[in-house]
Amino acid sequence: MRPVPAATTGGDAPSLLAAQNLEIGHGGRALLPPVSLAINPAESWVVVGRNGAGKSTLLRTLLGLLPPVSGCVARSAAAVVYVPQRVELEPTVPMRGVDVVAMGLDAGWSFLRPWRSRAQWGAVAEAIADVGAEAFARQRFETLSAGQQQRIMLAQALVGRPALIILDEPTAAMDLIAERDTLAILARVRANRGCATMLVTHRLSAGLRQAQHAVFLDAEGQAAVVGTPGDVLAHPVFQQHFGTVPLGTAPLQEVTRGA
Repeated sequence: MRPVPAATTGGDAPSLLAAQNLEIGHGGRALLPPVSLAINPAESWVVVGRNGAGKSTLLRTLLGLLPPVSGCVARSAAAVVYVPQRVELEPTVPMRGVDVVAMGLDAGWSFLRPWRSRAQWGAVAEAIADVGAEAFARQRFETLSAGQQQRIMLAQALVGRPALIILDEPTAAMDLIAERDTLAILARVRANRGCATMLVTHRLSAGLRQAQHAVFLDAEGQAAVVGTPGDVLAHPVFQQHFGTVPLGTAPLQEVTRGA
């Protein structure tokens, strides 16, 4: 989990994160047409596209890890947190899930107060409960399944009470049940905590079904679509590569608490 520093916009921007006429790429060469978007509290966003489409480049540019080719990105002072697809912990230091979650508090650590307060441990317990990880939070992190590890990483992000969580392929290594559970947890987090989420995924049907807003990127077809999932599904470049993608209408619900 990586906290993202805020960027100034020269004014009071209502959005948590906004991009205006943003061109992304490397070495000053644009990979895609310009993109404009604005992420607001409690919104659900999904970014889809093939390998090499520009998803990771967009993500890194929005996070401030890559400079834009042109255009601008602005982030509000509210906390933006990045959750990677995988996390590598030092193998010689055994850590339980609860210890990994508590690492989300380290941004405010001070040598004057080296120990966690009761309130901080309360925030850790609340975050673990929010993602349904109570049953395995005290197990060694490296022994957990992909779905369980992702819940722990999401709890680590939540413990800092972010306004926006950006997740890179969180369901890539999961089976369908664990994937469904993860998406249901994200929906519950948005409803209960009011934070927005942006999910980068290859799972088109599940990803688009849970989103209010979608970004479809395709560098080969020079497509950069920002709109509703329906806008993405109807785009000719999307249909050329993926055809008709059924979304279904069933609400997202957790199937198992131990996935």
